[in-house]
Amino acid sequence: MSSGEDSRSWALAKPAFTEAQASALVESVFGFRVSKVRPLPSYDDQNFHVCVSRSQDAADGPAEYVLKISNAEASKHPDVIDVQSRIIEFLRAAGFPTASVCRTKAGGLNSVVAVDRDSSVRSYVVRLLTYLPGRPVAELPVSSQLLYDIGRLAAKLDRTLEEFRHPGVRSLRREDFIWNLKSVPLLEQYLDALGQSRNRAIVEQVIQLFKQDVRTKLSEFRESCAGPGGSVSRPAPC
Repeated sequence: MSSGEDSRSWALAKPAFTEAQASALVESVFGFRVSKVRPLPSYDDQNFHVCVSRSQDAADGPAEYVLKISNAEASKHPDVIDVQSRIIEFLRAAGFPTASVCRTKAGGLNSVVAVDRDSSVRSYVVRLLTYLPGRPVAELPVSSQLLYDIGRLAAKLDRTLEEFRHPGVRSLRREDFIWNLKSVPLLEQYLDALGQSRNRAIVEQVIQLFKQDVRTKLSEFRESCAGPGGSVSRPAPC
């Protein structure tokens, strides 16, 4: 598949819910009355910042959430998405400042909704997470201390995830997954997006060095089971 065809495929797979539809989803699937909703940046899923109205008996609960609608391709593998949610719960229990996964009215961690789009029915996995205020790292001035803190957190995350156990963790192993370190050469199909710029030459060089110096030594590295939006690192086999 060419990069153009791949882009069109993912464009069709990406959800295109309106704010009104997102609000209706939160109310019908999770039982919250929405007071305000706005879109959030996303890559191939669709995210909304949702504010809910709290009743007097639940005044102490969260009032802000993130509605996450997974793209149609990822939604074909709800087992992978379920493992991601379990990992979030695991990390929160371990003391990491992660969001909480909200239960649906039926008691599940997610729900599958079907939508008639472009004369075909597409299914999307819907989740609701508590909202964590803050600023993306990309918006912060880079400093040695910031990089150190990120590296330290990543190391702590990696060490903690070595203890994660779930029967569905094997579903995260996908050899052709583009975010997998082994799949760096797959990036070649997207080089046209860089035109003939200097950045393209740099990327081409990195890919070639990976093929020569890294791919030949992959068997010596500890493996990771990677899923969309993150990875679970643990000794092979996963």
